[in-house]
Amino acid sequence: MRSTQRIHFMVHANWLRFCVPQWAFHDQPCKPYMREMGIFALVPGPNTSKPAPQHEIYPYLLKHIVADRPNHVWGIDITYIRLQHGWLYLTAVLDWYSRYVVSWALSQTLELEFVLAAVDNALLQAVPEIWNSDQGSHFTSPRYLERLQNEHIKISMDGRGRALDNIFTERLWRTVKYEEVYLNEYDSPKEAYHQLATYFNFYNFERPHQALDYQTPSQAYGACMPRMPVIHSTLTNHYTLF
Repeated sequence: MRSTQRIHFMVHANWLRFCVPQWAFHDQPCKPYMREMGIFALVPGPNTSKPAPQHEIYPYLLKHIVADRPNHVWGIDITYIRLQHGWLYLTAVLDWYSRYVVSWALSQTLELEFVLAAVDNALLQAVPEIWNSDQGSHFTSPRYLERLQNEHIKISMDGRGRALDNIFTERLWRTVKYEEVYLNEYDSPKEAYHQLATYFNFYNFERPHQALDYQTPSQAYGACMPRMPVIHSTLTNHYTLF
């Protein structure tokens, strides 16, 4: 049962206890009232992993491999970031051994450019042995694959419907959303960017990680100083440092 249907049923069944006139919920769903009061469910947003038709598929290379050193395995993924009115899309490149966020980028659309920006920024810092992603259209794009092939990186792709193949990045998204995104209401893309930039610097350089014996990701990775990541603005079509 959907959340709005469940609330409608509960209020209709308990209208006297809630001091709500029974006619108010007799024929109307409660969704308009929820919208007016700013009540909404925390549910998955837009689909960010749509496969490209007839794309080239690479095998999943990490079934029997454990990332045991920095730059051994990197993963990349895309998720959504909720604004008060709309969505942004966030991509990040994660070092699996250290959980260090090598680079990230934010966009108002799902165009390829912001993914390429994150890839280029990451490759300026190091080159991994294996690069893992899902089979979404961004990660099967020739422009994306060429960048990895030019660096002689082994390309790995998750099996379809197998979120656990990219478990470290999925855990990153959960951490970012529960520790930052769900606790804030971003008024604008610029505010979201500034808040996320602050959080990623905290995550990389200050937040101890239990799986790393309470080192920070930067300590495990060997990074020495914070870097302000790059944002891709689809309004100006420029990469902008704030």
